[in-house]
Amino acid sequence: MKPLEVRYSRPHNISIAVLAVGMIAISIAHFVTSSEQGASLSTSDPRFVLYAVLVVTMGFYAWTGFTRARNPEPQVVIDHNGIALGFGRNRRLAWKDILWVRQRHLGFRLQLQIGVDPESFMQSDLRLSMWNLDDGLRPVRGAPAAVAVRDNGLDARASAMFDAVRTFRPNLVKS
Repeated sequence: MKPLEVRYSRPHNISIAVLAVGMIAISIAHFVTSSEQGASLSTSDPRFVLYAVLVVTMGFYAWTGFTRARNPEPQVVIDHNGIALGFGRNRRLAWKDILWVRQRHLGFRLQLQIGVDPESFMQSDLRLSMWNLDDGLRPVRGAPAAVAVRDNGLDARASAMFDAVRTFRPNLVKS
């Protein structure tokens, strides 16, 4: 059985970064050229605040896209030892600690959900947040000791990760 290594997708992340830089340029150009009422460079002007927030947000996504495109490390590894999760955490979940694995939709996209033994889940310290919109790992609503792996920006889909789990440990697959 061949391990599955999933990395950040270079084309996806570079395109996100380029689009974000383009949006920054467009918003700055729009702010500068279409100020028919004489916009001021002050926080009391709501248009200036709107454009400033847009530029900062798109700057974050440009930085994130370029950083991820240059990162060669695997973010998910599924092999005979278990499931290794990167995304800045670099934790391995051993097969003995995993109780179940399933696929669920988050909007239109599939995500891989992994149910973990509660004690092992606490020890893994995955630092999951409901509010981090750009994170590959999320908590699973209604399952306190579970983690969802989002495949946004990765070079393999959640269905391929699910198939790899099915190959290594078919007894863990839950529908």
